[in-house]
Amino acid sequence: MLGIPSVRLLPLLLLCLPVQAQESTWKIDPNHSAAHFSVRHMMISTVRGEFGGVNGVMRYDPKNPAAAHVEATIDCSTVNSGVAARDTQMKGPDFFDVKKYPTMKFVSTRVAPAGPGKLKVSGSLTINAITRPVTLDVDGPSQVVKDARGREKIGLEAATRINRKEWGIVWNETLDSGGLAVADEVSISLDIEFIRDGGAQPL
Repeated sequence: MLGIPSVRLLPLLLLCLPVQAQESTWKIDPNHSAAHFSVRHMMISTVRGEFGGVNGVMRYDPKNPAAAHVEATIDCSTVNSGVAARDTQMKGPDFFDVKKYPTMKFVSTRVAPAGPGKLKVSGSLTINAITRPVTLDVDGPSQVVKDARGREKIGLEAATRINRKEWGIVWNETLDSGGLAVADEVSISLDIEFIRDGGAQPL
C-alpha cells in the first residue's frame, strides 16, 4: 500500500481518527448547592428565600459546552424564607402544594455560548405539574478543582426571572392602597456545585 509498511501505517491511521469528546457526567452536590428567590412585597420591600434540596446531573464537555445537557429537581418542602408561618403557607395549596407536587424540575433543551465563561441555557421548568420554557443566564462552569478527598468538582451560577402566574401560582391579597401583597415577577438565582460522577444517570 503506497510502499508504506503496515507497522508504520497504523500510527498514521490513528492520527486520522476523529478526537473523541471529553464529555463527563457531573452530579449536583446538594450540600453545596441552593436555589434562591426574591419577590417584591407590598411594592415597598423584597422578600428573599431559598430551596436547599437541589439534585440532578449534567453531561458536560468543556471543549464543547453547547452540547451540555442538565436535568435537575428541587425539593419544594425545603423552602425557607426566614418566617415559619410564611413557609407553611408557601408549602400549601396557595403556592407549591407540596403534598401534591413535592418537586419542581428543570430539563435543558438548548445551550448556547454567551461570551467568555458565560452560557445561555434554555429548557423546560415544571412547577405544580405545569411546564413552561425558561432561559438561564449562566456564569461558568468553572475550571475543575479537587476537594480534600481528591474528588473533581466544578461550579456555576445561574439566574432568571419568571412570572409565577404562568405556573399557576396566583394567590394574592389586595391592599387598601389598591396594590397587591405579592408581585408576579420572581427573580431566581442558582449556586450549583457538581462532582464528577461517571455512573450518574439523568433523572
